[in-house]
Amino acid sequence: MIVERSEFKGRPMLVIKNNDDDKYPFSFGLSKAKKIVENIEEIKRFVAENDKPAGE
Repeated sequence: MIVERSEFKGRPMLVIKNNDDDKYPFSFGLSKAKKIVENIEEIKRFVAENDKPAGE
């Protein structure tokens, strides 16, 4: 996983990529980052409940 800092229209952004060739990176700014931080436990719970190997 690669995490980079960037900017969009002069505002700071985080960009998360699977690798250097990732065509569809996940990017977000400060407002969404705050929402993620405030809800990180619920996000972790969501992943734990839904992260199952394919075919199950």
